[in-house]
Amino acid sequence: MNTYYRQQHSVFPVSYLSELEGQIRACPYFAVNNLNRDFVNTKGFSLVFQRSGLAEVEQRFPFFKQYLAIALQPECNAFYLNPLLLKAGSRVDPHIDRSLRSYCKTVEPPALVSVLYVRVPQDLQGGELVLQNGKRQVAQIQPQTNMLLWFQGDLTHSINPVTSSTNRLSLVCEQYSLSESERQSIPEFTLESRAIPQAAKVSGKKRRSLSER
Repeated sequence: MNTYYRQQHSVFPVSYLSELEGQIRACPYFAVNNLNRDFVNTKGFSLVFQRSGLAEVEQRFPFFKQYLAIALQPECNAFYLNPLLLKAGSRVDPHIDRSLRSYCKTVEPPALVSVLYVRVPQDLQGGELVLQNGKRQVAQIQPQTNMLLWFQGDLTHSINPVTSSTNRLSLVCEQYSLSESERQSIPEFTLESRAIPQAAKVSGKKRRSLSER
């Protein structure tokens, strides 16, 4: 068994994957990615939430509920979820996930990252997920439709450049196990998207700070 990642195949009914893809593509927040410069020529949006905000996520985005029920791990309490669409010419450069750092400067990498491959083109060339421990490559994973993958959150990872006639769509969730003090800085729920002005960011309430209790 690989100590750096685990995977399951044929996880969801095909009908759910089709609905999930359609809902993501139709979502008004689905736009040029709000992620950093490591994500080249990609589309998506992001949801930040604590476990206490999960019900609000499922209410506002019910098409994620079935994925979250299986993907989220019980030891984790804060999450950064984003659909990720890659097309011909897209790539993701080597990086270590730490997307909650914009809310909590001292946050460590996630405990793990989960990836569901919603759609993988039959003629896909490239697009492999490359995992590195330091400078040593420990895995190169070929994406497959309806495969759910969890990998160790402190690994450097990248996606090789994509060549295909259609798009590749995945659903990625960084899963964190934060201390009580770290969680004070994380919203219960908020949405990040280039499709909405920063001032109009859709957000649930933050946890009350210790000084407000």
